[in-house]
Amino acid sequence: MSVAKLTTYNFRNLSSVAIELHPKLNFFVGDNGSGKSSLLEAIFFIGHGKSFRTTKLEHLASYESDNFVVSIKDDNDLQLGLSKNIDSGVTLIKINGERHARLSELAKNIAVQIVTPESFKLFFGGPKERRRFIDLGMFHVKHDFSKQWREFNRVLKQRNACLRNHLDNSTLNYWTTIFCQLSESVAQIRSKYVADLIAELPYWLAILLPNIADKVTVQYLQGWPQKKILTEALHDSHEREQTYGYTLYGAHKFDVKFLIAKQALESQLSRGQQKLFLLALTFAQAKLIARVKRVKPILLIDDIGAELDSKSRHALSNATSKLDCQVVITAIEESVLQPFLNDLSVINNKGSDNNNYHMFHVKHGVILPVNNSVMIE
Repeated sequence: MSVAKLTTYNFRNLSSVAIELHPKLNFFVGDNGSGKSSLLEAIFFIGHGKSFRTTKLEHLASYESDNFVVSIKDDNDLQLGLSKNIDSGVTLIKINGERHARLSELAKNIAVQIVTPESFKLFFGGPKERRRFIDLGMFHVKHDFSKQWREFNRVLKQRNACLRNHLDNSTLNYWTTIFCQLSESVAQIRSKYVADLIAELPYWLAILLPNIADKVTVQYLQGWPQKKILTEALHDSHEREQTYGYTLYGAHKFDVKFLIAKQALESQLSRGQQKLFLLALTFAQAKLIARVKRVKPILLIDDIGAELDSKSRHALSNATSKLDCQVVITAIEESVLQPFLNDLSVINNKGSDNNNYHMFHVKHGVILPVNNSVMIE
C-alpha cells in the first residue's frame, strides 16, 4: 500500500493537515522545529500505535489540546484512523469507519519503517533495539508470529512470577516446560527470518556500501548458549534466577550482531557508513515485507542530509529507485536533495512521467506544496 492522503488534527505543532502524497517519492523541506519530523511521526503513529520520539502520548497533542487525530487513505481507498483523548485515555481506532479494539488491526494494513538520526541505537542501544527491529519485520512477514509472541510473553510472565515469589518446584517446572517449548518454537521461526534477512542484505550493501559489502557478517544469537539445550541452561542458572527473580535465558534474550572481520561493525565504520548500513538493513527488511504481498512497506527517512555526503546520497537515490514502496524523506535544505533530483531528471529525460515525486515546504507547522501538481486542502 501507499498513503494517498494524510490528515491530522491537533497533532504536535502541525496545523490541521490534509495532503496528498506521491505513491513513490515525497520530499519535505524545512528548518529544524518546522514540523517535518512531526509529519513522519503521524504516519509512524498510525502504523505502530506509538511514537518513535516519546513514550508520553500527551506530548503528541497540540499545545493546550487534550486530543489528536491521525488518519490516512491508501491507494485502494482504505481509510485508517486513530484518535486519542489524553484526559480520558480513550483511543478510538477505525478502519473504513468501523471501530476496532486492537492497534494490531491497523498494523495489519500498513507497514511503516523509519530511519532517523536516533536509529543508531540499533548499534549502541543494546540487544533490545535490535530485537525490536527484527520483530517488526517478523510481524509482517511471519503472520503467526504475533500470536506466538503474545503467548510466549504470557508464559514468560508466569515463570518470572514463580521465580520472584519463590513458588514450589512443581509449579516452576510446569511453566518451565511450556516456556522451553514456546521459546524453541519462537527461536526457530526467528532464525529463519534472520537467515532470509542476511540473504537479502548483500544486494543493498553492494549499492550503498560496495567497499565493505563482502566483509560484513551477521551473527544470530538465539538467547541461550549454542552448545546447550534450553532446559539445561535454565537448570544450570537456577540459583541465579532465584536471586534475580526473572528468567535469564530464552527467546526473549536473542540478539543479532553485525561484524566486519570479527569486529563490531560500529567500531569499524564512520557515522556516515553506519547510516548507510542502517539503510541497507532497512531496505532488506522492506523487501522481505513486500515479498509476502500482504502490504507494501512505507519507508520514512528523517533528515537525509545528516551524516551523508553527496556521493552517499546519490547511492541512496539509486537504492530507493529499486524499492517497490513509498518513500518519504525530510531535509533541512533543498540543496541536499539535489542528488535525488538530478537522478530523477535523468529518468525524466528518458521519457518517464515528469511527475514522479512530490515536494513540500514545511514552516511553523504549515505544509505547502512546491508545485501545482500537488493538491493540498
